This record gives sequence, C-alpha cells and structure tokens, in this order.
Amino acid sequence: MSFEADVVGWLPQLRRYARALTGDAAWADDLVQDTAERALTRMRAFRTDTNLRAWLLTILRHLYIDQLRGRREMAVDDEDAPWQRLEAPSGQVDSLVLRDVQRMLYRLPFEQREVLLLVCVEELSYQEVSAVLGVPAGTVMSRLSRAREHMRSLLADGSHQHAAALKAVRNTR
Repeated sequence: MSFEADVVGWLPQLRRYARALTGDAAWADDLVQDTAERALTRMRAFRTDTNLRAWLLTILRHLYIDQLRGRREMAVDDEDAPWQRLEAPSGQVDSLVLRDVQRMLYRLPFEQREVLLLVCVEELSYQEVSAVLGVPAGTVMSRLSRAREHMRSLLADGSHQHAAALKAVRNTR
C-alpha cells in the first residue's frame, strides 16, 4: 500500500481520538483533516521503520495542544463545553452513566486524560504512548495509574453503575 492509503486507513482511529480529546465533532473533524494534511505534506519526515499510527497521533496531539493555546477562553471543565451535552449511544450503556463518565474524564488533568485515552481507548502499548507523548514509559504508567485512581475517586459517589462503567476504562496491560 502507499503512504497516502496508509494514512487514510488510520483516519477513523484519528477521528475517535480527536473526538475523545475535544468532545466536539466539528473540532475533531478539523483536527483530523489538519493531521492528514500535515502528514501528507511532511511524509518525508516519517521514518519507515517506525509506527505510522503513533506518528499520526503525535501530530494530532501537537495540533490539538496548539489549538488549545489559541482557545484559552475555553476551559476543559467548563460546564458549557460541548462534551457536557453529548448524547450516549442508545442501547450500549445507560446514557446518564456514560454522561457521568464523560464528565469525569474531562475533569482529569490533560496529561492523565490523554494517557487514559491512548491506552484504554486506542489500545496503544505503553511504549507506543511513550513515543506519542515524548515521555518515558514509566511516566506513561504513572500517569495512567493516577488517571485510573482519579477516575475511581470522581466516580465513587456510591453508584454501582459507575463502577461497571469504569471497567470500560480499565486496561491490565
């Protein structure tokens, strides 16, 4: 396959990660488009002996951080933020529980949230997450541990439904 086809093949995963980071479909689509454009215009910077998915996620993450800096007026725990109004997929998880989990996810510090998303949602290994974030694998494991513990404490308001939802973000790698 060509480099372009490989990039296109990763677009659904990039969109999922962008949507989880931003909580906004339009912003996520823009991020993915910017990521694909940057990857295609800078494909010579990609080393063929490395992981394309990790490289694309790194580009997406850097673009997201740059855009966050430009949107300082929007705080991640803002009650008017788009992700506060997201609807849960019907029939999968009780919508109130999913919304609570989403809200708690966005209460995590950014460093913890991005590690939790990359390991538990994108299913990257600690080494791949380390490469995406540019931090040692030990830092990834530490942030993940803190993120899980923080989620547990945020969701520990007594609901057994929350405990079941938390299993969706547990990963025993």
